[in-house]
Amino acid sequence: MKILITGASGLVGHNISDTLAVKGYDLLLPEHHQLNLIDYSTVLNFLERNHPDMIIHCAGRVGGIQANIKEPVRFLVDNIDMGRNVIMAAYKTGVPRLLNFGSSCMYPRNAPNPLKEEMILQGELEPTNEGYAIAKIMAQRLCSYIVKENPALRYKTLMPCNLYGKYDKFDLANAHMIPSAINKIHAAKQENSDVLIWGTGNVRREFMYAGELAECVGYCIEEFDRMPEVLNVGIGSDYTINEYYEAVAEVIGYKGKFIHDEAKPEGMKQKLVDVTKLNAFGWKSSISLHEGIERTYNYFLETIRSGE
Repeated sequence: MKILITGASGLVGHNISDTLAVKGYDLLLPEHHQLNLIDYSTVLNFLERNHPDMIIHCAGRVGGIQANIKEPVRFLVDNIDMGRNVIMAAYKTGVPRLLNFGSSCMYPRNAPNPLKEEMILQGELEPTNEGYAIAKIMAQRLCSYIVKENPALRYKTLMPCNLYGKYDKFDLANAHMIPSAINKIHAAKQENSDVLIWGTGNVRREFMYAGELAECVGYCIEEFDRMPEVLNVGIGSDYTINEYYEAVAEVIGYKGKFIHDEAKPEGMKQKLVDVTKLNAFGWKSSISLHEGIERTYNYFLETIRSGE
């Protein structure tokens, strides 16, 4: 099977390509200069030339809470353009299977946890990443509408919880919470300084190791016909931000002090996805938080040594 992976150099795409290459699939992994997803005609021409059997669309404008607050227009427009162009070009050229990546950000801010797939569009979104969430909802609904009009097509959406791991971004301006914590705590240990945490640290989040998500994608491809049209992917449990920082500190060996800036935003109080359908589908997470953080920290150290 020939599979196009958009965003193959990012956290999700890179981990998926590593996993699928081992499984022996024929992978198309274009870089940005080879495939500009913002331009519809470029995407259409690429698909007409290469005829993939399946597309895994995981490209996107991504970032932590700071980046989302700073550039909401860019997060909304870029992600809408990428999602629309990839999905519509796939539809136009007759690509039979498409696996679209959504996000747990798509769920209403006040929805009861754990978050069930049916809760999308059932309430107000979290303001700190609303633009990103709207773009992801648009792509999911577009896939659903296409399938409704053309039942022979299989356009489905995975909605992972928060992710971290190998190939992550660690710069503080763009990093998500765990890689940001790794960077800050590593530096604090070297400098014998305190570590700042945004907010109270009491909000709860669910994080999955990205390599494990890639294994789930491999399973979804093998069982694609019976995969639900919209499916959460998570570990089924969550921790407070403070507990994540403590776990990172334990891995790194940091014994210093954490301080909180409670004036800073911290987003939804809880964001835990319901994995009932995922487990019934036949897949379950198995990598512990400590193991995932340890692997990610080792990768972080490798990037420092290589000067990346």
